[in-house]
Amino acid sequence: MCDTFVALPSITADGSVVFGKNSDREPNEAQALEYYPARYHSAPGKVQCTYLAVPQVKEIYAIIIGRPFWMWGAEMGANEKGVVIGNEAVWTRMPLAKTNGLTGMDLLRLALERSATASNALETIVDLLADFGQGGICGYEDKRMAYHNSFLIADPREAWVLETAGHLWAAVKIKDYYSISNGLSIGEIFDESHPRLIENARQKGWLKKGASFHFARCYSDWFYTTFSACHGRRQRSTELIKSARGRIDAALAMDILRDHHGADYRPDSHFLGNRICAHAANKLSRNACQTTGSLIADLKPDIQTFWATGTAAPCTSLFKPIWFGANGLPDSGPAPDGTYNDATMWWHHEKLHRAVLTDLPTRLGCYVEQRDELEKKWLDKAENISAQQQSELIQTAFRQARIETGEWIKHVQSVSAPKPIIGRYHRYWKGKNKKAGI
Repeated sequence: MCDTFVALPSITADGSVVFGKNSDREPNEAQALEYYPARYHSAPGKVQCTYLAVPQVKEIYAIIIGRPFWMWGAEMGANEKGVVIGNEAVWTRMPLAKTNGLTGMDLLRLALERSATASNALETIVDLLADFGQGGICGYEDKRMAYHNSFLIADPREAWVLETAGHLWAAVKIKDYYSISNGLSIGEIFDESHPRLIENARQKGWLKKGASFHFARCYSDWFYTTFSACHGRRQRSTELIKSARGRIDAALAMDILRDHHGADYRPDSHFLGNRICAHAANKLSRNACQTTGSLIADLKPDIQTFWATGTAAPCTSLFKPIWFGANGLPDSGPAPDGTYNDATMWWHHEKLHRAVLTDLPTRLGCYVEQRDELEKKWLDKAENISAQQQSELIQTAFRQARIETGEWIKHVQSVSAPKPIIGRYHRYWKGKNKKAGI
């Protein structure tokens, strides 16, 4: 389960486009934060995606992505042209293809590699859908997990929402702001669509005679959409954006992605995955509900700044600055997998994250002020700096984050947990920790 939002220049603090996404996956599904340089293929062959090989193109743009370690595709990312994309799992009435297709994450990465604008990215995804379809198992340990996809696509000048149901789709050009979660959101009004979108719904009996076509109403699967708790999360992110009209910037985007919908939040206090900052809790309703990576984009025509955690649970993490043209990303250790390795950035932070989970209100409070002060310092330094200074700040931020995380681990582990987690929630995380070897 995920949440993605975008705010356009008409409502942001400085006229930039502000984008944010929390990528929610399984708790031990480490997510790699990666940079791939631009490439040119004079004689392109094929590119192997997660399950399917597709024809390669000659020109590949540089990309930064958040990639679940076991797949080729990405949950979110950006390219050197300033295009940023986040996808969401959605459940529809159209059949699921569990083999021989491109996953939504594959579609996202291919679009970033091949698209110079948001509208180009939309066209790329639509063309790939037509040529290859979408499908494949998308879970890490849960080998039943399959779904269709929606996408929020932005660049410094415009943004689109693209929602799919099998090979069918509808798209809306965004005005002011938009949020997506794990359910179809497009209704009666859309700007572009598959030519058979409405006729297919009529033939299936989903569009009754005399009724107006409504994409979400006709194509949504009721059960999975309802129990994903997507409507509440989408409503919450929309409320937070609307209430901050004219003040939206990267710092506020961080607040939105950390939102628990109230103070003194306890992740063992609710059954469904109905929080933007998501915490896994049980195998039934909150398993693929752990935020394993977060990304923010601040897009201006002349400069695009990105902020990524590269780690799970943004409430416990640090957002670090990234720019294209700054010689890639700092070394964050070996590529992560599903087993604990303290040398990797993602798993090193998991020691902190999982220590905090034992009593989140108490233990997060041990260092949250230091976290906020450090991020504010980086946010201030990120304004109006040269390319050389960008490279220096990236290196400094990632290095400081590693050092501070180590200090916070020791501090948090030394603090008693007066209200520790108990019961099923405790047993769930004990099992996950044992499996990962942490």
